[in-house]
Amino acid sequence: MATVVSVSKSATHSFSKHVVESITLVAGQGVEGDAHKGETVKHRSRVKVDPSQPNLRQVHLIHGELIKQLQDQGFNVYPATMGENITTEGIDLLSLPTHTIIRIGADAVIQITGLRNPCAQLDHYQKGLTAAVLDRDEEGNLIRKAGIMAIVLQGGVVRAGDEMVVELPEPPYQPLQRV
Repeated sequence: MATVVSVSKSATHSFSKHVVESITLVAGQGVEGDAHKGETVKHRSRVKVDPSQPNLRQVHLIHGELIKQLQDQGFNVYPATMGENITTEGIDLLSLPTHTIIRIGADAVIQITGLRNPCAQLDHYQKGLTAAVLDRDEEGNLIRKAGIMAIVLQGGVVRAGDEMVVELPEPPYQPLQRV
């Protein structure tokens, strides 16, 4: 069963977020009280390019299995450390196709938009972390492991322990790309 391990938010553009008891997802906006909430982009690098582009990064999810793997490699990471809003368990986030719907808890519904593109801020937190969340497949293609991004289709309160139900889109599936 897929579940929420932890939820977090930050009102500022800090690297790490703060673990909280619950977060409120707002349809078309993101996480209430989070610096990345809004219909248009809020990530500073994207605002510089075009502040009017749609915000496809309203909610950031990381699989708890990645955090455990990084801890086993000696990294000092925990839920919220890498800036995610929702830490999950029991779901292979990176294998889900674009436009997958995830129902969380009683009311919240999000739609996956793509992959988080790891940035240099990871190495500012701990040297080598950027490389640890990147890999290559057999053909040499870059694999981004730092989580996925989503938009909020239906708002609701999300807490640790909430069940997550995955609804795949109609085939053919579109693989996740960085957003």
